[in-house]
Amino acid sequence: MATFNLKINGKSQQVDVDPNTPVLWVLRDHLNLVGTKFGCGIAQCGACTIHLDGTAVRSCSLPVSSAEGAEITTIEGLSEEGDHPLQKAWVEHDVPQCGYCQAGQIMNAAALLKDNPNPSDEEIENAMNGNICRCGTYLRIKAAVKTAAQNL
Repeated sequence: MATFNLKINGKSQQVDVDPNTPVLWVLRDHLNLVGTKFGCGIAQCGACTIHLDGTAVRSCSLPVSSAEGAEITTIEGLSEEGDHPLQKAWVEHDVPQCGYCQAGQIMNAAALLKDNPNPSDEEIENAMNGNICRCGTYLRIKAAVKTAAQNL
């Protein structure tokens, strides 16, 4: 066990965990930030996507020891009121079906729009390619990203 000082959603947090504990489980089990979901556990589906210093990363394979000193943003920290342009666009385009992958999808899209505020269809498809939606709402996701880009 070790003590880690983390900055999550703008707040300092301290946790005592094994250095190899994935950030996902620190968020969910130790800090009760349950918006970030467990999907596959091998960084392939994207359900666990968070931002680490503004870059989209898979928290299920990121050891907490690698996150100390970095700015971590989860879906809960994207917008305090849930009114981020992506969150609004997700509702407008009726994207969520089961909803399980949506936090990871939105976090990945937010990182895309931070780096590319006006992405083409191809750029959206390429950037979102690693996030799996079992309900198959990919066309709605692309439409929502385009709408959010217009409202940033």
